[in-house]
Amino acid sequence: MALNGIDPTSIPTVASQLRARLGDDRMGYVLDNERYTWNDVALQSAVRGAMLGKLLRPGIPHIGVLLENTPEYLLLAGGAAFAGGAIVGINPTRRGEELAKDIRHADCQLIITDTQSRHLLEGLDLGAVHTTLFVDSDEYRALLAQHADVGVQAPEDDPSPAAPLFLLFTSGSTSAPKLVVCSTARMAISGIRASEITGVTRDDICYSPMPLFHGNALMALWSSALHFGATVVLRRKFSASKFLDDIREHNATFFTYVGRTIAYILAQPETQFDAKNNLRAGFGTEASILDRKLFEERFKCKLIESYGSSENGVIIGLTPESPPGSLGLPRNPVDDIAVVNSETGEECARAEFDQHGALLNPTEAIGELVNRNPGQAFEGYYNNKEASESRMRGGWFWSGDLGYRDAAGFFYFAGRNADWLRVDSENFASSPIEEILRRFPGVVMVAVYAVPDPRTGDQVMAALEMAPGATFDTRAFDSFLTQQKDLGTKWAPRFVRVATSIPLTANNKVNKQPLRVESWLVNEPMYWRATPGAPLEPFSSELKDALHRQFVDNSRVSFLPSGAIS
Repeated sequence: MALNGIDPTSIPTVASQLRARLGDDRMGYVLDNERYTWNDVALQSAVRGAMLGKLLRPGIPHIGVLLENTPEYLLLAGGAAFAGGAIVGINPTRRGEELAKDIRHADCQLIITDTQSRHLLEGLDLGAVHTTLFVDSDEYRALLAQHADVGVQAPEDDPSPAAPLFLLFTSGSTSAPKLVVCSTARMAISGIRASEITGVTRDDICYSPMPLFHGNALMALWSSALHFGATVVLRRKFSASKFLDDIREHNATFFTYVGRTIAYILAQPETQFDAKNNLRAGFGTEASILDRKLFEERFKCKLIESYGSSENGVIIGLTPESPPGSLGLPRNPVDDIAVVNSETGEECARAEFDQHGALLNPTEAIGELVNRNPGQAFEGYYNNKEASESRMRGGWFWSGDLGYRDAAGFFYFAGRNADWLRVDSENFASSPIEEILRRFPGVVMVAVYAVPDPRTGDQVMAALEMAPGATFDTRAFDSFLTQQKDLGTKWAPRFVRVATSIPLTANNKVNKQPLRVESWLVNEPMYWRATPGAPLEPFSSELKDALHRQFVDNSRVSFLPSGAIS
């Protein structure tokens, strides 16, 4: 396999990194009362490798792991690195047949879980699974005891660097989840490369509240900690209310985040002691500009934003020169990243802005983020040739995300491919609108999406989740919108839903699919504008029914004001 900047004769793997931790007495994994030094981690990973080697049958060596963030999860990953198995991180928020489909699609031989998750698997057709083990059972403990004296294997017995070590489900926020292949070499190298951005060293204490079935926690935190021998502190599930307590208890210096976790932390009651912590940096994606600023001021901790995905095809990060609101520049100088019209394959025009920073040419400037020189960073989707080929068309990696680029070459995020809106024949994307709406006082989370106009195109709908104790005032919101100089003329939401809780994927990213399906047919506060530019007013049940008939049944509604839905 070709790996830019890495000597092919000494390609690191997770097995080689574990072997390097033998004799290392620094604390490796911490969760509550569980403690493993790095030496313990290496030895216990070897024990699980021997166990997995006995349990796996010839064929596809895939191991489904359905666990919260625990040391056992990571010890199994280490065992798979020695045994040549691949860990399939099973998303615990999936249920019933959807969960079964994930497991069958991954061709799992083994499922390793715990008794609290047993009910999720009961009665399901799991396909090729021949053994299900519960880590808190006597049977599991007996299996480990059978291999307790095994030593760490020699390098010549390691799997190939190209052997898959993880199959990572994509978030599924815009389509059915896919399984990204991640080899043992790529995982090892990801941590080395990530440390160049995050500054993680052996002296760090790395706090990991994000799910271990997601690439962020594995590539940006665990892999770096393994390479350097830094400490990994785990939390079973993310908790905004316990975040600062955990940071202080463990003297954590670094953490990772995904999606809207920063907004949830900021929504916790502020105290005069928030800055009393040892944090030096957090690394993640999708925190708003305002949230990053507020977090850094409140907790005295730098947030390092980066654009990327489990596929690893396009990676962009902020630089000191990056303009506010931008993603920054490509991380790898070898990459040729561009904004491309997905229909013509031509590079889009550079973005033009007015004096307030509003995008003047969205139709011409917004396109798909593409890497025209991806090398072999993307190792494909498992058992999904069509999706793999769709990502790698014409030798280019197509991210599936929208963006635009300014005259100086800095990139900006514009949303997912499904986040295009078309209003009055003008195309634009949701992300710039969401960035503006997050400035509204009291908002924790925002999702902007299209609802269909009965005549043509779309109308803009926004779901807002308010902080505890905050209320939504329509006049204050309308006044706020008039003051946002970078709000496009077609961008003001025609429909506003004040959501109790905006749905998230298991990776804490906004899931717009159910929002689009529900549109305004919800039992939550709903507002709309009778005509574009009119004040927001509450929905009535009669209006809801009338709109439903017009949009779904395509019937006329005579009592609506002239031009009310246009």
